[in-house]
Amino acid sequence: MLKPADLRKMTIEELRKKERELRKELMELRFFKSIGKLDNPARYRQLKRDIARILTIIREKELGIR
Repeated sequence: MLKPADLRKMTIEELRKKERELRKELMELRFFKSIGKLDNPARYRQLKRDIARILTIIREKELGIR
């Protein structure tokens, strides 16, 4: 799980890179889920939440909220 405080220390470019990595991992998990070999179903939901958290922080930085 990614901590919001740690993510806020990162630059927008680093956050976008991390988002791409997580989306790639999510795509792989979707594949394993479809063939029925998903070992940790909780990881799927956690990845989706981490991606949403990153997108929220990117938007905060763009708007200058924090």
